[in-house]
Order: sequence, then C-alpha cells, then structure tokens
Amino acid sequence: MPYLVADGHVETVVRGLLGAIDVDGGATDEQLSVLWSVTDHLWKRPDLQNADLLPLGPDEVAKVLVERGERRRFHLIMATLETCRHPISTAQVDRAEAFAAALSVDGADLGIFRDWVSLGVNRAMDDWKRCFGHAAATIGEPSLRTGADGIGSNPWAPTKADADLLGRILEFRGLAPDSLGQAYLAFYERNGIDLPGSVDGALMPAVAVSHDMNHVIAGYEPTGQGEIALGAFQTAMNDSDDNLIQFLGNLLIHEAGVLDPGGFSPVSGSLMRPGAIALLGDAFDRGSRCHRDFTHEDHLAMAAWSLDEVREEFGVPPLGVTA
Repeated sequence: MPYLVADGHVETVVRGLLGAIDVDGGATDEQLSVLWSVTDHLWKRPDLQNADLLPLGPDEVAKVLVERGERRRFHLIMATLETCRHPISTAQVDRAEAFAAALSVDGADLGIFRDWVSLGVNRAMDDWKRCFGHAAATIGEPSLRTGADGIGSNPWAPTKADADLLGRILEFRGLAPDSLGQAYLAFYERNGIDLPGSVDGALMPAVAVSHDMNHVIAGYEPTGQGEIALGAFQTAMNDSDDNLIQFLGNLLIHEAGVLDPGGFSPVSGSLMRPGAIALLGDAFDRGSRCHRDFTHEDHLAMAAWSLDEVREEFGVPPLGVTA
C-alpha cells in the first residue's frame, strides 16, 4: 500500500491537504504543485488535480482517517507543504496546528514552526538543533559512533581531522569498480566534497558518513533538491522520528532557507528549480516501495558489495525522475 493511505482515503487526504494550505487568500502555486506531484507519483491519482475538489477541515478529515499511520502520513505531507509557503505565516501555522490537534498527531515541526513565526529564525534553529542532536546518537554510522550515548558530550562540537577514519575510507580504492565503496568515493570526488576525517572543523563525521552513504544508495546528489528528495525517500521508507527530523532539516535548509546548522548554505525555494517538484514526488514513491529501511544500516560493512546488490537487498527502485 503506497505510504499507508488506503485507496478509498486518498481523495479525503488530498482534500484535507487542500484545506490545510487554504489560508491567507489561498494556497500558493508552489504548494499546489508539490501536492499534485505527490498525488500523481505516490498515490497514482493524477485525475484529482482537475477534479475541482473542495477543501476539507480538520474535523472532517479526522472522521475518515482513524488509523494512526494514515494520520501520521497526512501530517508529514502537510508539514512539507507548510515549508513551501514563502513567507510562512501565522495563519498557515495555526491551520496546521488545528489539523494536528484534530488528528491527535504530534511532531517536532509543530514547535519549530510556531517558534519560527512567533520568536524568529534563531529560535527555530535552536529547536531543530536540539532535536537533531538527540537523534545523532542513532543516525550516525554504527561502527563510528563514540561515547556511551553514541554522540559524545556535544554533538555540535567541530571535530579534528581523523587519520584512522580517512584511512578506512581510502581503503575503498581497492574495491571493485561497481562496489558501494567505490561509488561512495566517486560521490565525493564529483561533488568536490572533503572526505570524512580529512579536515578539521567537520561536524558529526559519523552522521556525515551515514548520510552520504544514503545519498549513494538512493541515487540523489547533494544539491538542494537532492537533499529534499533524499529526506522524502527516507521518511517514505520509514517515518521514524529520526528520519522525520532529518527530512525537516532538509526542508528548512534547502526550501525554507532559514536553517544554518553549520557547513550548509541555506537557500529558499529549491523545489522551484526545474524538475525538483517531480523529483520530490517520485522520491516519496520510491521510498514507499523499498523492502526495508537502509538509513541506519552498517554501510561500511557493505562497502565491498556491488551497488546493485545493495539496492536489490533493500528493494530500492530505479530513479523515475531526474532533476
């Protein structure tokens, strides 16, 4: 079942999402484009775009969506659409909170967005960094985690160059050309990124290794639209709190353009780049069709596998859209 929405409930979900973005004179063109991309790629209902649907309110949606999984997925897409409103408004945040309350759904996005519109960007960034710092204990590459809690005393402290880590990664040069390890090295080379362990000042190298391994396996480049697509892909594989906070960060950095946790260049409106919205919709679909979540696997232990073998193991579908 694509992303845990029953076929008979897709229209209700879409009408509810239309209601969630119907503020301040109506939904924006970008919000509608993202919604129709998800409706087309993920739920296979392109017919709904021209069906002249009437928006639904929170209570009407709650009466139909009673299963927790469907409510959680509705909330995720709603939060995605929320970040696509430029600028975000108090009315948009109020409406999203009304739907969350009716559906009895909670999420880090609620507090972050409320503080964003009420207290400013810096407060929102502090909120997200706190949530992500807690998640870092479990999203880092398993064999590289340090300290009793997996992250050490301060996950945001810049690290020193690590010759052992760099040496371990450079060993991938001896692997087969079609291996995950070689694809990982090529990812860094073609994007001009310093290898983990090679420079001082890097943040959370264990998280960086895992994150970029996920880029390679999923097939997304580290552009703004690629980061957002990877987040959507991961949450569709498994909408765990850890995956959700990563996706939220991608949206806040590359779509809302308000988050700068260090080492990134916040950009507003990445989804308005050519092909980016279709890439997002396809990413939700691809992630939902995987056999299981590879986000937190021991990627270094699989470095000698061929990339095709890794993708087959987790059921990763080929890219349907490029941008």
